[in-house]
Amino acid sequence: MSVTLASASTIEPADDPIYLTDFVREMLRQTRALDSYGQWDGKTVAAILAGYVLSKEQKRAIPTIGDPDEVTLARAKAFHNAIAVLIEKECGQMAVPFVQITHEGFGRALITVGKLVVMDRTLRDVHRFGFDSLSKMKTEADKHLAVALEIIGKYPDVAGM
Repeated sequence: MSVTLASASTIEPADDPIYLTDFVREMLRQTRALDSYGQWDGKTVAAILAGYVLSKEQKRAIPTIGDPDEVTLARAKAFHNAIAVLIEKECGQMAVPFVQITHEGFGRALITVGKLVVMDRTLRDVHRFGFDSLSKMKTEADKHLAVALEIIGKYPDVAGM
């Protein structure tokens, strides 16, 4: 794929329309935001997002007991930040992500809108954070987004709407 990282708006359909979805575009933005040294400059979108895809064999190769590295922690945070941005885009209210992960790879991810907790997810084995494909990552994010929007719809006063 010849798409470069110049901006998310330059993503063009290649072999996979997944790269045109709002979620994948936001994941690209979130990942680029973590790149303070410009290591991803000039890389293709597929190369930048490749770290989020781990096959079952790759996950099995990672020891069951282990501490997540900084890159893996940043990817887990970027995933939840992207969900928060999409929630904000849909409801028009600020969605605030909070991801707390211990050095052992356990923690919690929360997203709040106003005083309402719209996502509360326990995180385990973060050192193995990844998805079988970008499509499965998007599906997982879509589930969280749908639940969050449903909660906001049920309790709009608490969400500040």
